[in-house]
Amino acid sequence: MNKRCVYGLLGCAAWLAGCGAPPEKSGDQSRPGAAGSGIEMAAVPAGSFAMGSANQDEPDQKLHQVQVSAFFIDKYPVTQEVYEKWMGKNPSLWRGARNPVEQIRWREAAAFCNARSRAEGLRLAYDTNTWACDFDADGYRLPTEAEYEYALRAGSASADDWFGNSPEELKRHAWFKGNSPRGTHPVGEKPPNNWGLCDMVGNVWEWCNDWYQQDYYQHSPVRDPRGPATGQNRVVRGGCWNSKPDCCRAAYRYYEMPAYTDTCFAKDLHGQIGFRCVKKQTP
Repeated sequence: MNKRCVYGLLGCAAWLAGCGAPPEKSGDQSRPGAAGSGIEMAAVPAGSFAMGSANQDEPDQKLHQVQVSAFFIDKYPVTQEVYEKWMGKNPSLWRGARNPVEQIRWREAAAFCNARSRAEGLRLAYDTNTWACDFDADGYRLPTEAEYEYALRAGSASADDWFGNSPEELKRHAWFKGNSPRGTHPVGEKPPNNWGLCDMVGNVWEWCNDWYQQDYYQHSPVRDPRGPATGQNRVVRGGCWNSKPDCCRAAYRYYEMPAYTDTCFAKDLHGQIGFRCVKKQTP
């Protein structure tokens, strides 16, 4: 697989030249997550699913069974109007109040999670000295890679996405290279998945909390995997407006540097990376 089929953040050269088990009844599923911030959330039930792909040509996507605890997740990627309200700026390339915010570094996404938690009087999930995540906190954080794929699949038995494997269905459910030649679109224009989540595929890639490691699936825990302890790149999931169909599969993994400090690199020049928040469900 050519990982660069997806997109590439321009470096110096550019400058110079499956099957899910039935969800368990867990947590407060009747509450759609009317967060104090006013941002709509959906309650994702606990359950198990087959994470990854049976395709042997995908060495980093080994099919394996995973159990996920219940959590809340934003129904949409964080929009530009919401990000600007909380953070006082809008770094996006493709401007539009209801478009997903993009050109976001991983730490900026984590800082937004903390700002949202602070505004609601919740315990912060991120230590801003180390950027380690406190999964016991009741505040907002970025989804784990397992949580993202589980929420994207939404209990579907499809090997790829909740809407099946048809290219025409992908056009109906997601903004990607086949129907979005230039830039992002307002969130929620495409139909939601079975759990009411929009834009989990296409529009913008979304940051996950996990560090990326190619062979992580070979030894990851069954229950609530949270990724390697350290790494160089953070996981992004879901594909974007400029992605090919293969990159929009539920199992597809990609990664990017969490911050661009080298002057040879520009941050997300094409406006392709955004995020959404999650928080744990409490009994």
